[in-house]
Amino acid sequence: MQVAPLVIEILDTDAIDAGRGLQQRMEVQYNPTQYSLSKSAQIAEIAIPGLDAPLQQFIRGQTEKLTVELLFDTAAQGMGTGARDVRTLTGPMYELVKIQPKTHAPPRLRLTWGHSGLSFKAIVETIDQKFVLFSSEGIPLRATLTMTFRGYATLEEQLADLKLESADQTKQHVVTRGETLSQIAWEELGDPAQWRALADANPDVDLLEPTPGISITIPPIAVFGSGSS
Repeated sequence: MQVAPLVIEILDTDAIDAGRGLQQRMEVQYNPTQYSLSKSAQIAEIAIPGLDAPLQQFIRGQTEKLTVELLFDTAAQGMGTGARDVRTLTGPMYELVKIQPKTHAPPRLRLTWGHSGLSFKAIVETIDQKFVLFSSEGIPLRATLTMTFRGYATLEEQLADLKLESADQTKQHVVTRGETLSQIAWEELGDPAQWRALADANPDVDLLEPTPGISITIPPIAVFGSGSS
């Protein structure tokens, strides 16, 4: 059974350049033994006087990253005089992090491994090339490339992938003793800085000390998103 190779496909056709070794489809010489995916979220701390700890506010997601280590070797073809330089294999990979003449940027890529395994659309963020074996003439014959790929997606692709389900209905909130508009904005809208959106939706409410027991209008998220800060 033939093992499926890890394939790097260049998506920007203007970046394909045989003279630079950039083919539309490039297979690695040896499949990696492992790869790692990482993703994080940007969180802000909101200090509220009197609380034991600041509130945590989600700001946005961070870009997913893929890190993989690849091996390239030409020693099997001979290590003596006239040995093949391994950089003939690693050179095209190294080009993937460089600005290309026609696109003025590193190319967008898709990494795939098997039919239902890895599929990752990205650009190369970093590449570390380490040479570990040399011929008698000092020609590098073996190299490891540690490559980090930063995930890439258009706005339309991200919105389609999120499948967000947002409330778009006006709601009511009954004020309890000691509540402020900023506290209610945090609880209902997730952002205390949006107290103004509540004030605009409730012009008769005391901005500093809403009367306990009254019902105030919580505007739809669409209105909240376009409100002033």
